[in-house]
Amino acid sequence: MKSTANILIIIVTWNKKDYVIDLLNSLSSMTFPRKQLDILVIDNASDDGTVAALEAQFKDIQIIRNSENIGGTGGFNTGLAWAFEQDDSRYDYLWLLDNDVVVHKNALSELVAVLDENPDVAIAGSTMMQLDYPWRINEMGAFVDKGCGRLIFNRHLEDIDSWQGTPVNDLLNRDIDLSQQLSDCQPSMDVDYVAAASLLIRAPVARQAGLWMDFFIHFDDVEWCLRIANAGHRIVVSAKSLIWHLSAVAKVPSWILYYDNRNIHYLLEKHSDKGAVKNSLRWTLKKALYYNLLGKHDLAALHVQAIEDYQQGITGKKDIRLPYKSEAIANISAILANPTIKKVLIPWTVKLQSSNAQTIIVKAMKQRPELQVFYITPPPFIEKALVCQIPGAIPLAVPKSSLLRYLHYFKLRNQFDLVFQSDYQPILPLSWLADKILFINNENYCLRPKPDLRKTMKGLPDLIRKWN
Repeated sequence: MKSTANILIIIVTWNKKDYVIDLLNSLSSMTFPRKQLDILVIDNASDDGTVAALEAQFKDIQIIRNSENIGGTGGFNTGLAWAFEQDDSRYDYLWLLDNDVVVHKNALSELVAVLDENPDVAIAGSTMMQLDYPWRINEMGAFVDKGCGRLIFNRHLEDIDSWQGTPVNDLLNRDIDLSQQLSDCQPSMDVDYVAAASLLIRAPVARQAGLWMDFFIHFDDVEWCLRIANAGHRIVVSAKSLIWHLSAVAKVPSWILYYDNRNIHYLLEKHSDKGAVKNSLRWTLKKALYYNLLGKHDLAALHVQAIEDYQQGITGKKDIRLPYKSEAIANISAILANPTIKKVLIPWTVKLQSSNAQTIIVKAMKQRPELQVFYITPPPFIEKALVCQIPGAIPLAVPKSSLLRYLHYFKLRNQFDLVFQSDYQPILPLSWLADKILFINNENYCLRPKPDLRKTMKGLPDLIRKWN
């Protein structure tokens, strides 16, 4: 049975011109009737030509231009406020979308079917697949541990084996029902929240719930869903509605850590109890200590600032300026060309073959025969790890026991001029082995000095006070 629902699509974007164009192109291929859709793009003062490109390529969309970047919260609130100003009968549902997703041809039709057929469901969300690994589930809705504020992503990182190696564009137009491909999976399932990467909500429920809390980014959609659930509505995720989104592991957190660690406390204050807030505050302090020991003192300070601002009732956008900037991986060649860099240590956790870093290191070794690269091989219990990634590297084996392994790392101190660390899987003791630590991920790197012990010790009394 075809739906008669009229729907407003709300997309928020900031400096992601190519991504939002890809999204709009995927929307044009959907099975849901275009005549029943209005598309509203909220641009948060992009300076990459987004608005001009959209106006040139898409004549049937409406664009609202904000005068500044007010984050995902401000952008979606702009769109919601516009929707609330319309006549009550104009839209049945509102569909909130991230700007960096692409949608399956049936993504909207399946969400609409859930709401049309289940009057007690207020929100239906899509299964989020990974854009960089299209066969992998990022999340199928999620739950909130209200005892400490951690998010539990449903079916996180499960693979659809039959899709291995299939490009996302080949999947967009297939007929897909993950409930037929995954064990213990229903066509739709109740969850605590679905991300606003793809969230369809009944327009009257959205009006009743009101605008998002002013978080700027992160946890705003979680809080909204919990608020709506507390009003007696169901929230479900569909195994038949799919979108593809850039996976979180490809986005190394930096300034975003401030918002994550500030906003979760507001969420728990409203939807849990004082004990949960205290647990979350202490977890944030543990992370601050960890980042200090890792050598990322600026990110540790963000955690502390998040707590202080929460305690002062500060919300919204924060002017965050970090002292260390990420650079393109290609620039590593200049570091390795420095004659003072003679001995380099690289652990197995650094995935050199995920970027061009491997080639850069090998070329540097050929150009400078005196450059020695040592490679820490994985402990025996770690399966599927690359035993070696660099031709000519000097292998360093480490003990299986974690205690003996840490003692082994301690003996290596002051023997190297540069140590590589993975942004995804850092090994804490390695940050103390050399004066220069190069944190690297799949896209860029950040060169930092080793941790400052005096700075870490000086900050401990404050952390202890906040703990109590």
